[in-house]
Amino acid sequence: MQKTSARLLALLSLLQARRDWPGALLAERLRVSPRTVRRDVERLRELGYPIATFKGPDGGYRLDAGTQLPPLLFDDDQAVALAVALQLATTSGVGVEEAAVRALHTVRQVMPVRLRHRIDGLQVTAVERPGTPQVSGDVLMALGAAVHAREVLRFTYRPQETRRVEPYHLVARGGRWYLVAWDLDRDDWRIFRADRISPRTPTGPRFSPRQLPGGDVAAFVTSRFQGSDGTVGWPCRGEVILHLPAAVVSRHTHDGVVEELGPDRCRLVLGSWSWPALAAAFGRFDADIEVVGPADLRDAFARLAHRYAAAAGTAPTP
Repeated sequence: MQKTSARLLALLSLLQARRDWPGALLAERLRVSPRTVRRDVERLRELGYPIATFKGPDGGYRLDAGTQLPPLLFDDDQAVALAVALQLATTSGVGVEEAAVRALHTVRQVMPVRLRHRIDGLQVTAVERPGTPQVSGDVLMALGAAVHAREVLRFTYRPQETRRVEPYHLVARGGRWYLVAWDLDRDDWRIFRADRISPRTPTGPRFSPRQLPGGDVAAFVTSRFQGSDGTVGWPCRGEVILHLPAAVVSRHTHDGVVEELGPDRCRLVLGSWSWPALAAAFGRFDADIEVVGPADLRDAFARLAHRYAAAAGTAPTP
């Protein structure tokens, strides 16, 4: 028979693996008597683990949520995943950097040597985007609670705009947090930056969730940021020829199509949310540009040329 300490760890691991455990099955898995299982459950309760007893033909035990956090038990893969996630937490945009460092130190201290070597060999530097706004953890918790409870949410949206929404989902994108919601006053889907939200209490009545266009949150958010209305794809798309090698352009193009036309020429197709923005995206390459089309892109280049010339103090006379 296992020693008591080893048996307690084995019992805890089983209780964490599934919600309900019949007492007879626990005794069988641990190779002890049901009476021993009852004694071990009492010992775990004394250590702070909230283990509930359920009755019935297959009466047994379940590990419930408690009022405080007792010691946890992780397998090797879970421990490594937790350590990596804590190293990346500094770019979460939630302002938990110091807490993440302390939690990582705590986890590392109790790791066996074999796992500690794996973590120490994987040093991750998370570089936060300059100017990325921080979101209060309390705000995220309030938004998440409203999403989970399906309750109408009232909040002040900077600068001083009051909104009433049916919250649908929280999304993290590009270092920022967003709330996808149905705006009750505008009768349409909207995406709100979480760092600009100040929730009001109490929340409103419960609601039945609406069907999100397309049904996929990631695709919906991507389409909205690209400027389309429910379909993935940029509303403005154009084509130019750059007097640069394709290999050079490809290194700085993530969502475009680059085609080599010669040693120092390539075709580039890009998309953007507006024609001036698209023209500016092509202009960031320090090279001569030949516009292939469409005409809206040519017009945008002409407007930018006049604007840039004015900025340089050499605007031509209209």
